[in-house]
Amino acid sequence: MRKSDLINQISEKTGIPKVDVLVTLETMFKEVKENLANGQNIYIRGFGSFITKKRAAKIGRNIKKNIAVEIPEHFIPAFKPAKEFVNEVKSKRK
Repeated sequence: MRKSDLINQISEKTGIPKVDVLVTLETMFKEVKENLANGQNIYIRGFGSFITKKRAAKIGRNIKKNIAVEIPEHFIPAFKPAKEFVNEVKSKRK
């Protein structure tokens, strides 16, 4: 499913015009990105959490040049689903 398919489904189920659904989704994505970039996690009860995970500094290898490269510590975005979400997906996939 792509973003356009999601917008179409939400619009059909709620009766809200597609343009309004698109603006709402884009605003949600923008807010999630901004909050994670500022170090704030987002918790949505029953759905999951958007969090940042810290990756430790490590030594990598550039295969083409065969040299060691230091990779500094950094943060990456992650999603942790809620238990209800996981259980619902498990039960419907059987």
